[in-house]
Amino acid sequence: MTIENPSREEIKEILKKAKRIAVVGLSNNPERTSYQVSAAMQKAGYEIIPVNPTIDEALGVKAVASLKDIEGHVDIVNVFRRSEQLLDVAKEFVNIDADVFWAQQGLVNEQAYQFLKEKGYTVIMDRCIKVEHALTKA
Repeated sequence: MTIENPSREEIKEILKKAKRIAVVGLSNNPERTSYQVSAAMQKAGYEIIPVNPTIDEALGVKAVASLKDIEGHVDIVNVFRRSEQLLDVAKEFVNIDADVFWAQQGLVNEQAYQFLKEKGYTVIMDRCIKVEHALTKA
């Protein structure tokens, strides 16, 4: 089985519609990719919700320990965790009010993909949200 991401046009629509992005594994270290990507998305106007039990805050926003600690609707859950952890994050994802499961560039887990697709969710894997946002703005 292979992972099939939405088309660029569909990704553009997802990013246009989205307002709140929960970032699983967001670091409070400005040198980390998760911080840099999330900072760019915050600067582009998205509300960023840091999801990391080991930090108090990132990008000036109080962090939550897990997805279930987020109040209100989440448009995109952007994941910066190792590929082998994606299934666990996917299982938590289905229990919150979120639309799109997005695993950052280099992250792929076919089991997590299949689990979410069978439940009717939009799944994007192995794509950088910052890059996709830049491409759809062009």
